[in-house]
Amino acid sequence: MTVNARLSAGLAAGAASALIAGIWQVATRHSTTTTIAPADLAILRYGIPAIVLMPVWLRVGLLPRGVPLRWLTGMVLGAGLPFGLVAMSGSRFAPSAHMGVFMAGACPLFAAGLAWMFWRERPDRACASGLLFLAAGIGILGAGSFRGVDAGAWRGDLLFLLAAALWAGFSLSFRRAGLGAWQGAAVVSAWSAILLVPWLLWRGGTGLVDAPLRDVLWQALMQGAVAGLLGLWIFGAAVVRLGASQAAAFGGLAPVFSALGGWWWLAEPATGIDRIAIASAVIGVTLASGACTRGARVDSTAG
Repeated sequence: MTVNARLSAGLAAGAASALIAGIWQVATRHSTTTTIAPADLAILRYGIPAIVLMPVWLRVGLLPRGVPLRWLTGMVLGAGLPFGLVAMSGSRFAPSAHMGVFMAGACPLFAAGLAWMFWRERPDRACASGLLFLAAGIGILGAGSFRGVDAGAWRGDLLFLLAAALWAGFSLSFRRAGLGAWQGAAVVSAWSAILLVPWLLWRGGTGLVDAPLRDVLWQALMQGAVAGLLGLWIFGAAVVRLGASQAAAFGGLAPVFSALGGWWWLAEPATGIDRIAIASAVIGVTLASGACTRGARVDSTAG
């Protein structure tokens, strides 16, 4: 694959992952505020991919050869059950637009900070400008939460920030692990399913049996197929082709999709503050991803 083809494929994968992230955020918000609790959603989110991808993780192994334990741990913590529970719990307190801006906007900031801390990777001027716009969007929306514009949303916002930090850790760990996109998705799902077992034993069962069947089937599609299988694979493909920081930056487009979905599906109004924060995030992702920079760097160490 030529450099230009690799870059184009990476940009397309990044945009697609943002769309899936926005859809997942709205579907999660709808579920956790109506019929299915976060812990029960996690069963669908990780159990279904673990079953479907069983041939992959059986072949690769739960401890893939050549992958240091620290990178494997970062992948499971950052995209597996811990990430899912934190993000889904946050959706109970804050609207979809907040989930999009805080998770997607903060993730590139954490990813860039970790990349600089561990490997002294410095963003170029365009990327640095984009990160500033992302930080501004988070600050604007966060200030509104703590001032009472969205009463009680600050609890969800803090959880979204934690989820963003975890996802940034996954991005960097996956990049260093050297696994393929399907391999990474399979290993993360398998370990998450294993972690669910003691969780379910402690809880004494699952509330899925009491939830409406239509809601369970719908969330099985959204959580298990769209987010758990397709979403994780597409994001992994973006990391392989662009590098962790640039792939994570594409998440800044997710607030647009989550805000539109929240308005259309959940009747959540988009305030003036929401629109400003979303606009700032979109500008930030355009700059930070390198999509508008001719000859943008393609990470030669990835994949």
